[in-house]
Amino acid sequence: MPLIVTPQQFSQRAELYHQLAQLNSAGIGVIRALEQIKRSPPAPSYRQPLQRLLDELARGTTLAESLQALNWLPSFDLALIGAGEQSGRLDTCFRLLADYYNDRARVIKQVISQLIYPVGLIHLAAIIFFVVLPFAASQFNASLVLLFVKTALILSPLYGAVALMIYATQSKHGEKWRARIEACLRWVPILGKARQCLALSRLAAALEALISAGVNIFEAWDMAATASGSPALRRAVTGWKPQVTAGQMPSEAVRLCPLFPEMFANLYASGEVSGKLDESLRHLNRLYNEEGTRKLNAFATWMPRLVYMLVVLMIAYKVIQFWAAMYGPHSELSNVLNGF
Repeated sequence: MPLIVTPQQFSQRAELYHQLAQLNSAGIGVIRALEQIKRSPPAPSYRQPLQRLLDELARGTTLAESLQALNWLPSFDLALIGAGEQSGRLDTCFRLLADYYNDRARVIKQVISQLIYPVGLIHLAAIIFFVVLPFAASQFNASLVLLFVKTALILSPLYGAVALMIYATQSKHGEKWRARIEACLRWVPILGKARQCLALSRLAAALEALISAGVNIFEAWDMAATASGSPALRRAVTGWKPQVTAGQMPSEAVRLCPLFPEMFANLYASGEVSGKLDESLRHLNRLYNEEGTRKLNAFATWMPRLVYMLVVLMIAYKVIQFWAAMYGPHSELSNVLNGF
């Protein structure tokens, strides 16, 4: 896997899952579907992994086992595909993954497009305040090369912070790393709530597919929590497993877990009591998917605006600082005028 996954790569992965969902829904088996996609893949780089996947499947292994051996996809994808394969609802899981990666690509593209102007403004301000003005103040005797190097060094912590943030939020990292990132992002306004809603939506979708396929409720919860992509949810479900195995109802465990909102706990409990748990889980999937998508769109809209406002405030501060240095009561010009 690449060091950094770009929006284009997310779109290509979404296209792969979209094609698999369409072919699988049409009754075409996984092997035939993969062979057809390999002829015209979403990206040329997919041909080799797809061929290796077909070779693994030819040995008689399952799709989830084959993908696990290749180490090609993130653990979230593997968990959801494993749940879909066991439940017989691969097309649903492929569609869920396609929507997930399409949303990620769309939000990242939206954020990048809206950040172009403030980022350009940052560099323009840096050139003016750290190159142009010092060069003019030195009566054009300073070295432009040194001034540009100084500006680059001043901006380098910003570049480093952005690169670290992009690398840290990639989905290819292990669970411990992802758990730390999840704990940090939980406190980010709007984004933390959006991630929680989308994780609950994926959990509900996977759980509904597994239960409808007749998978044991305990095993279904384990697999669905892994498929949610949230290490915190997976740890919580693993933690309450002894109590549920001893006779506690899953609805009671959900109600006592702080990671599940009251609405989720109530709808799950009503579905468990009424015997219509599959309907309740489908409703929870739609509800939290819509809420999470709405919040994600809000974050993608407002975060660049916040960056823009911070840039404007920084420029205003530098302008005031420059004015005070040139024309303030303690400036050289003021000292000269006072001498007269």
